[in-house]
Amino acid sequence: MRRYIVTVRSTELIIGVMVLLAFIIGIAVYPDMPEQMVSHWNAQGEVDGSLSRFWGLFLLPFIFLVLGLLFVAIPRIDPLKENIEQFRNYYDGFIILFFIFLLSIYLQVILWNIGIEISPNITFPIGIGILLYYIGILLRHAKRNWFIGIRTPWTLSNDKVWDRTHEQGAKLFKIAGVVAFAGVLFQNYAVWFILVPVISVAAYTIIYSYLEYQKEIGKSV
Repeated sequence: MRRYIVTVRSTELIIGVMVLLAFIIGIAVYPDMPEQMVSHWNAQGEVDGSLSRFWGLFLLPFIFLVLGLLFVAIPRIDPLKENIEQFRNYYDGFIILFFIFLLSIYLQVILWNIGIEISPNITFPIGIGILLYYIGILLRHAKRNWFIGIRTPWTLSNDKVWDRTHEQGAKLFKIAGVVAFAGVLFQNYAVWFILVPVISVAAYTIIYSYLEYQKEIGKSV
């Protein structure tokens, strides 16, 4: 009878610790939070949403938990898991950065509700800028798989198209990260410094992958 041994990586332990930390913080500050907690801001960094105390404190930790389980599962369930293992360290690095970003958002919500109001138009451009830049690093090393990277019908169908598209995407996401980071200097327009580069890079890489695939098809005719 074949045995399957599931190993736990240090990255997964770090994720677990951060998820647990979020729940512990929520429990610790629960008595000090208002009945209705500020939970959302608009593009100008103005408050435009609130949640009850329970959901204001524990919605994000529950989201952390679900995302953590998803990130842990992906390398194990992907049919091309052997390819993921080739860039696993970069994937793990992204997960840690992503959860640090989520935890910083959670702390910002808590601080805001105790009177320490740090504008999301400062923290979001910095955090998302760092994430986008690291995505560029991750893409440069990513091998073909079903969950991570620029997954279009054309990149998934051809290793050469995958590699070329990700080489281009790596450069562009790094640029997008720098542009997003610059949104700190123009806080009223920070959301556009994030959205415009991301949408532009996504559209470009989709079209680029299609054109590269057509070139490959042309070579085989």
